[in-house]
Amino acid sequence: MIKDRNRRDESGAPPAWRQWFVLGMLGIGGAALLARAVYLQVINQDFLERQGDARMVRVAKLSANRGMIVDRNGEALAVSTPVDTVWADPRKLATAPQDVFPKLAKALDRDPEWLKRRVTSSLDKEFIYLVRHMRPVDAAKVKALNIPGVDTLREYRRYYPAGEVTGHLLGFTNVDDIGQEGLELAFDQWLAGEPGAKRVLRDSLGRTIEDIERIREARPGKDLQTSIDLRLQYLAYRELKAAVVANRAKSGSLVVIDIASGEVLAMVNQPAFNPNDREQYLPSRYRNRATNDFIEPGSSIKPFVVATSMEAGRLHRDTLIDTSPGLLQVGIKTIKDKHNLGTIDVTTVLAKSSNVGMVKIGMKLKPEQMWQTFDRLGFGRVTGSGFPGESAGILSGPEHWRPIQQAVMSYGYGLSVTPLQLAQAYAIMGGDGIRRPISLRKVETAPEGVRVFKPGIAKEVVSMLESVVSDEGTARRAAIMGYQVSGKTGTAWKASEAGGYSQNKYMAIFGGVVPASQPRLACVVIIEEPSAGEFYGGDVSAPVFAAVMSGALRMMAIAPDDLSSVPATTLVQAQNPW
Repeated sequence: MIKDRNRRDESGAPPAWRQWFVLGMLGIGGAALLARAVYLQVINQDFLERQGDARMVRVAKLSANRGMIVDRNGEALAVSTPVDTVWADPRKLATAPQDVFPKLAKALDRDPEWLKRRVTSSLDKEFIYLVRHMRPVDAAKVKALNIPGVDTLREYRRYYPAGEVTGHLLGFTNVDDIGQEGLELAFDQWLAGEPGAKRVLRDSLGRTIEDIERIREARPGKDLQTSIDLRLQYLAYRELKAAVVANRAKSGSLVVIDIASGEVLAMVNQPAFNPNDREQYLPSRYRNRATNDFIEPGSSIKPFVVATSMEAGRLHRDTLIDTSPGLLQVGIKTIKDKHNLGTIDVTTVLAKSSNVGMVKIGMKLKPEQMWQTFDRLGFGRVTGSGFPGESAGILSGPEHWRPIQQAVMSYGYGLSVTPLQLAQAYAIMGGDGIRRPISLRKVETAPEGVRVFKPGIAKEVVSMLESVVSDEGTARRAAIMGYQVSGKTGTAWKASEAGGYSQNKYMAIFGGVVPASQPRLACVVIIEEPSAGEFYGGDVSAPVFAAVMSGALRMMAIAPDDLSSVPATTLVQAQNPW
């Protein structure tokens, strides 16, 4: 009989060949695993590295610090402060225990239901923001929860130390630190840095556990030094706000220019807005009225018409003008003075702001002559300041002028200018007829400029305008003790939406230069719709000019040029401080 090979032997042990078979199979399996391990880790190790990197290694952004904005003396106007942004991987966060959501919502100061909707509606994404720009101390509380799929990212937030004092000038950035308005927008490429990148290792919960390498270093933005003097900006803001409140006015604007360089030393508006408060980011609040709004300048335009006529050889300061009987008919329009001033010289025409006298002066000019002066002054085109949204104003060509248009232009109607344009025009007058580019950046070397009036003409008009600030003029309240002041008032009716002009809404204007003997500063103050009783430029805007320029002259240590106006007791006290 043949013995069955599968039977156990008499001792009950399995056949020997079966043991060798099992050991052989285990040896082959082990050898295969060893060969596979050698292949993957030695011969084809890049595969595992790629697979591991795909799951754990990420490229993270390195935020770049935006450049500072400073005033002409280096005082900070805008800085970027470090903040933390909390982000999440919705797919990982959605699988976390349900009790995680209330804890996370509390740490984020958000509603738990909002958080759930935010996560569950984004399950097709790997990255969502939960809260942008948290204080690092608050973000640290979130990170301490160790919630899967939740981590923080370092970013920067813009902060404006002066708040609404510089709000309209600086503008603001969005949540990604990109300039949106004002100087932040105008110089965004200069201020913005270049983000960097780094490769990081993250654990299964999405948390960064190790920085592997820097791929690209972040390049910080460049600092911007403006022409603004923050001390003067504060002063201008305070005085303008007080005047707008006291006169129950709708709005106000003020611009101060350095005559020698064309630099804007102060630019403020009312109502103001605080760029640190994003709830105030409304166009009606952050619009810079000084550059973007335009007005009819009224009588503040008269000095430039007089200068044009003097340059054309039509008159000189002592030329007599007959304004009797205090009114003048031009076409269908009757132009009136407040009083019948009779026969007066040109200086008195300016001092008393005679519309009849100005029309007689202006009508002796050819339309092209008046238009050329306005054009050279910069009316009808932007100043070149580079401020976003700057308006060019309105100045029609002389070929379209009818006699009545030329007549009303002589005293400031029929054309529109921005406060900045008007301030530049007064700077030209104070600079002996030289127009220099308007600059919102600090200027190291004053530019040459372009001549608008012949030498001596502007100086003569500046001298004549001192009478406006005298006791006989319309702007007695613009006087500054110890200094000669030269300027001109303007009180213009506002255009009505229904057509024509409103008879009870005014623009109160004053523009001038100081010290008149050797002008250094030009300033224009405009207050819209004063409604507390007074509405003339000499009563509403002139006092603001005096307060701001008085402080500016002291800040800049500009010596007095009219000690005769200083009481003797004051001079004695100054000479003997002890």
